[in-house]
Amino acid sequence: MSNALDALELSVDHLRSVTEGLSESQYVASAYPTEWTVADVMSHIGSAAIIFKRGVDDALDERETPPKFNESVWDVWNAKTPHAQVTDSLDADQALLTRLLELTPEERERYTLNLGPMTFDFDRAVRLRLGEHVLHTWDIEEALDQNATLQPEAVPFLIDNLDLLLRFTAKATENEHTLHIRTTEPQREFALTQSADGVTLNEVEGVERFDLELPAEAFVRLAYGRLDEEHTPAGIDATHLGELRRVFPGM
Repeated sequence: MSNALDALELSVDHLRSVTEGLSESQYVASAYPTEWTVADVMSHIGSAAIIFKRGVDDALDERETPPKFNESVWDVWNAKTPHAQVTDSLDADQALLTRLLELTPEERERYTLNLGPMTFDFDRAVRLRLGEHVLHTWDIEEALDQNATLQPEAVPFLIDNLDLLLRFTAKATENEHTLHIRTTEPQREFALTQSADGVTLNEVEGVERFDLELPAEAFVRLAYGRLDEEHTPAGIDATHLGELRRVFPGM
């Protein structure tokens, strides 16, 4: 897989294949987390697609998005029926993907996404959407198959974007220390440090002993708050998982 946009295209197709055969009763069944229904998750994916697409259009046209645009979109989607939340989400999801795919190289170079003090280029912005899309697709698929895993083509892009995710979601415990973590498929070696300044994740080399070894797919789900005991692959040493689940409460 050459880039995150290709992985996003696969994820959009996969979400459609997962949801198009669902019944009306499955729309209102619990997803993951259980306080959300499948339709709630789809509403989140669809409304986020509308907001992302408007942001792309506004950025390229060099105009400001209205300050209450996001809230207006959420109000519209919250008022939809579960059926509409699912079907309209698929349409909005595809419309965003089509817009991203049609951008010229020059437009991709010009595009930036501003989130608070942080600015992202086109590739990093697509990775943000990819992470949201793949994890929420898993939220739905898990309700149908408890052994579901994340889209494998997306995992390399998601694991290499975890340092950014941690800036927003990780919560340091009272225990200041560093854990060394190694993943497989793909192989990565990290130092996860908790300190008074927060949580950081950095790639390392030359470490001989690792505190935690697990598939990259599982580590991504852990970082997104989706690696509870029932969804942890067999064979992983659970010594540090309880602590890390507190560090990564999810989003």
